[in-house]
Amino acid sequence: MIFLLIIGGIALLVFLFMNQPVFGKAPTGKRLERILASPNYRDGSFQNLTPTEMILKDTSYLKLMRDTFRKPANVKPPRPLPSVKTDIKNLSDDKPTIVWFGHSSYLIKSKGFTILVDPVLKGNASPVSFLLKPFEGSDVYSIQDLPSVDLVLLTHDHYDHLHYDSIKALASNAKHFVTSLGVGVHLEHWGVDANKITELDWRETKSIADAITLTATPARHFSGRSFKRGQTNWSSFVLNMHGYNLFLGGDSGYENHFKEIGQQHGPFDIALLECGQYGKDWPHIHMLPEQTAQAAKDLGAKVLFPVHWAKFELAFHPWDDSIQRVTKTAGELGQPITTPMIGEPVIINESYPDKTWWKI
Repeated sequence: MIFLLIIGGIALLVFLFMNQPVFGKAPTGKRLERILASPNYRDGSFQNLTPTEMILKDTSYLKLMRDTFRKPANVKPPRPLPSVKTDIKNLSDDKPTIVWFGHSSYLIKSKGFTILVDPVLKGNASPVSFLLKPFEGSDVYSIQDLPSVDLVLLTHDHYDHLHYDSIKALASNAKHFVTSLGVGVHLEHWGVDANKITELDWRETKSIADAITLTATPARHFSGRSFKRGQTNWSSFVLNMHGYNLFLGGDSGYENHFKEIGQQHGPFDIALLECGQYGKDWPHIHMLPEQTAQAAKDLGAKVLFPVHWAKFELAFHPWDDSIQRVTKTAGELGQPITTPMIGEPVIINESYPDKTWWKI
């Protein structure tokens, strides 16, 4: 009886913990009907274009857990990261201008229209406060530093892209939210008006404003904020903004979809592509840095902007390994690349910072 009571108590604690708002909700009703009708949803889950292992067959989650507790010291920077404190509210925006906040969070501003992508500002890439804290110096921007946000774009529902506290802070003030099919259920659960949410399945296009359109395109990844994966979709996005063409990559392993997107939607003035958090045990869901440079070539990108690094330790490689390798390979491929500091503006066709600022 005592054993059963202990098991019951543990089960109750797990239930209560997993029902905290930060974990979101599962899709239901009309949203679930739309998901079930999606050509990308099969066998109870959204699927990649080709079969994709989350981890290799000869790798166990126990091994990954052991490796997590044996990370080398250089997964974190040795000193606080440098940054540029830009007055974003008064940022000139005659041409699309991008300000990166570290990892995959950035702002795009053009002709008075502001888009905020995957905002994780002043917070952890985790549902609990003691895990996956940002590197020192990488969280210098807050929601209060931003201008009025016209659109929040969310690529998928992982904690390092969909941040509970940031969305709660933006829920009443941001004018519109666009995300992958299914992710809207989390937003509604956190107080975003359903009328402000647009969910796109792959290859669907939405006109956002005059001369601004978004198209959801495939990515090779997965989703999930709790135990069950694949109940919401994951996407990259093509942003056509005032005559400029931008590719916003989200998270993705390397595959032929980059060439297909380039052929259908390219060339691109700039491609923001993940470059970091890769590992030998999960090679299909995150690109190696060399693959990031090749993906930019596949897309027909005039300039590569590597993101998904310099804020969180989500893998086992040195914190600056990705940027060193991608800049080397981009040079070998003849692929132009920009490497701004956190907060340093990138202006399309005008300013592409390229200092090796990470050598600290």
